[in-house]
Amino acid sequence: MPRSQRNDNFIDKTFTVMADMILKVLPTSKAAKEAFAYYRDGMSAQGDGEYAEAMANYEEALRLEKDPYDRSFILYNMGLIFASNGDHNKALELYHQAIEISPRMPQALNNIAVIYYHLGEIQQEEGDNEAAEEFFDKAADYWQRAIRQAPNNYIEAQNWMKTTGRSKADIFF
Repeated sequence: MPRSQRNDNFIDKTFTVMADMILKVLPTSKAAKEAFAYYRDGMSAQGDGEYAEAMANYEEALRLEKDPYDRSFILYNMGLIFASNGDHNKALELYHQAIEISPRMPQALNNIAVIYYHLGEIQQEEGDNEAAEEFFDKAADYWQRAIRQAPNNYIEAQNWMKTTGRSKADIFF
């Protein structure tokens, strides 16, 4: 039974019913409708912490989905799972793929920056300040790109860049 048919809470059930109604009236292909169902089930599983199930659904959605914008969000959500499991390289790869498809994804840019910042902190703890600074500079670059797209977001990153001298005045409003 698909996950969307076994949701226990009212909000999930309501979302599923509304999404199914919209899909029935929209002139989309059967594959697109199927891809959305897998994507929706993947999001539900991910929300419940069932990452293996979520990944299986996302992989199937990615196989079926043709729309580049929708594919970018599937890749982004897959990246979230890899990042939460500590596989930073795979997460970075998926976030970059999402951005290649859909460059206006500040959330993916932010997540790339967060990973680089984290890697910089690790290098700093290990005493490799040169490598740490390289990661911090990469983090600042991606945060600057994210902030250009979403100027009111990522306030902590903006403050960090200001206090470390990594900010560029043209990105702040």
